[in-house]
Amino acid sequence: MYIVTGGAGFIGSNLVRALADRGCDNIVVVDDLEDGHKFVNISDLPIADYMDKDELPERLATDSGFAKGVKAILHQGACSATTEWNGRYMMKNNYGYSQVLLHHCLDHGTPYLYASSAAVYGGAQQFVEDPVFENPLNVYGYSKLQFDRYVRRVAPNPDSQVVGLRYFNVYGPREQHKGSMASTAFHFSNQILADGEARLFEGSDGYGDGEQLRDFVYVGDVCNVNLWFLDHPDVSGIYNCGTGRAQAFNDVANAVIKWHGKGSIRYIPFPEHLKGAYQSYTQADLTQLRACGCDVEFRPVEDGVPAYLDELCGPRQR
Repeated sequence: MYIVTGGAGFIGSNLVRALADRGCDNIVVVDDLEDGHKFVNISDLPIADYMDKDELPERLATDSGFAKGVKAILHQGACSATTEWNGRYMMKNNYGYSQVLLHHCLDHGTPYLYASSAAVYGGAQQFVEDPVFENPLNVYGYSKLQFDRYVRRVAPNPDSQVVGLRYFNVYGPREQHKGSMASTAFHFSNQILADGEARLFEGSDGYGDGEQLRDFVYVGDVCNVNLWFLDHPDVSGIYNCGTGRAQAFNDVANAVIKWHGKGSIRYIPFPEHLKGAYQSYTQADLTQLRACGCDVEFRPVEDGVPAYLDELCGPRQR
């Protein structure tokens, strides 16, 4: 049995699909469906069971048969809103809950793969898995960093697998429920369909209009990295998960425009509330990921965006 927390969310539901596609027929999705719209992400998935996130820790602690049947926990559940400033909620949800699952896995020898984030780096110009480069800009990033620090302290050389993956800017299918936090590819596509233009931020932090740079990584490639670690249970550590190549928001918009065969770009003023709390540049350093043996290839925006839009909008007639 594989447990996927946040399994009705964006990356989690794609992981469920990836596990099912490789023949796993005993997958338990754990999530919080207070926002019932997320059911769409799992309605087509052949899961064995669904469990509310508040039930999981107690079930693991009190049901020995259930706990012994767990092959791995893929912990993707979190509050991922970078605009959320309720630090008490963020730390309880992202930090404390992750600690509970970590200690269960360490005690039972269960592989534990969890979602960290590139938000731990904040405004850094180098994105290397080293404390010297870690300086989050918001409490979401801090919650992820603090758990990485905890893992480094309590499980530097674990007997069973513990892997943290620092996701960069992930985009792809099953993210529609995220609203404003959905990827720019999703929003640009909707904007072009609605009124024929993709709206990008004007220049900031020394970057030209739409030229801010991010490491945009396709969710299918993220899933392949998770599966690689599941296939290599002897490998533990905290690793970047991105393409290793920064691309401009203009590149994303142009890929969307090319796919739709129509549209233009309009630049809008940079929001005041994001000044000082916005990453204008991210690029995963993949040195440690490659050194551990992970050979998953990452597709650039020019390939990932069409693959995404084929699923989001249906294959375009060419």
